[in-house]
Amino acid sequence: MYILFSGVKQVWERRLGRRNDEHAFPAERKTSVSKPLSPQRQTLQNVRPRKLALVCLVVLLGLLPTGIFIGQAAAEEEAGQKVLWEKKSPYNDILVTEDAQGLRTLWFERWGARQSVVKPGDPAHVELPYARAMPVGLLLAERRQRVLIVGLGGGTIPSFLHHYYPQLKIDVVELDPEVVTAAKKFFGFQEDENLRAFVQDGRKYIEETKLRYDVIFLDAFGAENVPPPLTTREFLQACRRALAPGGLVVGNIWSRASNPLYDSMVRTYQDVFETVYILEAPGSGNRIVFALPQKKTIQKAELARRASEESRRLKFRFDMGDPVELGFRPPEDDGLRGRVLLDKEMLQPSTPPKPKHPQLAPSPSQVK
Repeated sequence: MYILFSGVKQVWERRLGRRNDEHAFPAERKTSVSKPLSPQRQTLQNVRPRKLALVCLVVLLGLLPTGIFIGQAAAEEEAGQKVLWEKKSPYNDILVTEDAQGLRTLWFERWGARQSVVKPGDPAHVELPYARAMPVGLLLAERRQRVLIVGLGGGTIPSFLHHYYPQLKIDVVELDPEVVTAAKKFFGFQEDENLRAFVQDGRKYIEETKLRYDVIFLDAFGAENVPPPLTTREFLQACRRALAPGGLVVGNIWSRASNPLYDSMVRTYQDVFETVYILEAPGSGNRIVFALPQKKTIQKAELARRASEESRRLKFRFDMGDPVELGFRPPEDDGLRGRVLLDKEMLQPSTPPKPKHPQLAPSPSQVK
């Protein structure tokens, strides 16, 4: 608003031929008899207040688009974010920015929720609190041979795991090919024989895969929330079938404050899995759900100790035990006010019904 009114002020100054040292309207200034008012100022002095307000409003509206543009540019400059790339895909409005420290951020809507924050060329750097908490799931698996990650984003989690666990087989499934392009072009994501990315619907992949995973990380988000097909009982049942013995599912969801389906999502996990724990990621609205298909009691103190030891052993730049100590807990009232989410209510009406005897689709093409 300051920019807009400054513009109005400058317009009036030009119209009145005012000097830089004149800061008040004629009616507010003391005048001398020996120095009569100019014709322009006499005209302005005789203008009624309503007409003056109307003229100001017209000028203000004329400057409004420019003011919005300037204001937005100033906000972006103030935030220190330089836009590197914008791309509209069938699924997202992708935006990649970089700040003064070289950190790059992936957005799915302009200045909405941050999807990923990455320091290119430095996979050991993990910026967002939730991404520091999700690898805790590896400590709860009986084996660490193969993991699946649904949702690539900027590649923070797969790149981190690949850096510290180079022998771990990591498959990443991403629906949007432009997200894969952004991850490779701007965030340093690279594939090799142990880290593969597939462009395919995550649910379809899980329903059809013959592989069995020790940990399935569910980290797929749209601009606002988890896609509905990845929230239902039928989908989580497919995840359970895709687990290796002793495996688990680790899901990233928004908290109740920003997610009206939070309780129902937790309730659905509880319906499908025997054991469910929640980790409140410190300093964020993320809730990490750990879901195991067998009954198991997990002691927070013991898990925090193991997480800290793992961090020291592998020389993480953060203590993975901290988020466990601060936010790991069994569900309390989580899920009590929710319902079990089902395909018939969560899937879009336009989704075609599945055939009675579907054939397995060919293996997804590896991203070149």
